[in-house]
Amino acid sequence: MILVIDDNEDSLRIISRILQKSGFEVVVERNGKDGLARARETLPEVVILDIMMPEMTGIEVLERLRASPPTSRVPVIVLSAKAQDQDLITGYQTGADYYVTKPFTSSQLLYGVKLVLGKGSS
Repeated sequence: MILVIDDNEDSLRIISRILQKSGFEVVVERNGKDGLARARETLPEVVILDIMMPEMTGIEVLERLRASPPTSRVPVIVLSAKAQDQDLITGYQTGADYYVTKPFTSSQLLYGVKLVLGKGSS
């Protein structure tokens, strides 16, 4: 199961459609606080995480995921419009496994998911 945490309905719909067409089960949350709770509750295979959200930013969610032993090793893909070098560096330093900038293609997203799941680019 892939958990997508994003406050933008269009992004949620697009990401869900791409992943479901590739055979993934998708669960969505619309803010960082609820997303963190769902991640702790379900231990998803992958978390896809936006940065700019209400309740709690994606960076805060990522920090808390990494600080908690049950979720510390869950792969996290940051999917964000924040595309400056420092944004990517912050994402990776905080513990992101992969960083995709918006706008993105389905190929970029699926590559990242397969990469963090250890399935390469197949």
